[in-house]
Amino acid sequence: MLDTDIQTSSTPMGDAPLYRRIHQALRERILDGDWPPGLRLPSESALGSLFEVSRITIRQALGALQREGLIYSQQGRGSFVSRPKAVQNVTRLQGFAEQMGAHGYEVRNRLLALAEVPADQKVASRLGLQKGTPVVEIRRLRLLDREPVSIELTWLPLDIGRQVARADLEVRDIFVILENDCERPLGHADLALDAVAADAELAARLKVPEGAPLLRVERLTHDKGGQPLDYEFLYFRGDTFQYRFQVGRGPTSGE
Repeated sequence: MLDTDIQTSSTPMGDAPLYRRIHQALRERILDGDWPPGLRLPSESALGSLFEVSRITIRQALGALQREGLIYSQQGRGSFVSRPKAVQNVTRLQGFAEQMGAHGYEVRNRLLALAEVPADQKVASRLGLQKGTPVVEIRRLRLLDREPVSIELTWLPLDIGRQVARADLEVRDIFVILENDCERPLGHADLALDAVAADAELAARLKVPEGAPLLRVERLTHDKGGQPLDYEFLYFRGDTFQYRFQVGRGPTSGE
């Protein structure tokens, strides 16, 4: 049973707006571990009664928590405490299951589509092919501890793609298949990151509201000889996943 014995923050808030004081009280319950990940918060009306404020004020407090990534909402179900974000370090070229499995997560894949399609201009350009050249397209849903966290759209040259398609894509990373089954050691990848809003299909697959922010990773992976081998778009739920980088400071201009 959810403990709703919430005290206002002991941290001095001065003349902070009322919703900020409520936000701080709820925030402390989450950060202190009193409300564990996955727990459903009381309804807006219940919180309004508890704090003796309007639902508008409660929505402001919950909105502040959601912007911090501490809670997420599901339409028709309410607000839930977010799980700690899984972190993938992109300074090493590793597959999703390789890195997440090493951190103790259970990784599963759900194959959504596998087909030979004509490459559009962008895919053809990235893979060094002519537009319309057949390529293998793979769409997978990635689950972390049985929760959907990302959609993976992959395009591979036809010969390599057909070899990859014969492997167990419900279990294995494509990177591992490329290196072990196809005998194509990987060299480096070019990445670009941006934020996009979830369309209806992505929202349904990832169990987020339509329009929710997603982290999109565009990745072109080359083999050791520099040949482009694997072109992908990866869509990650912003409330569950984090990409992490380490960068060094090189010589500045004029040195």
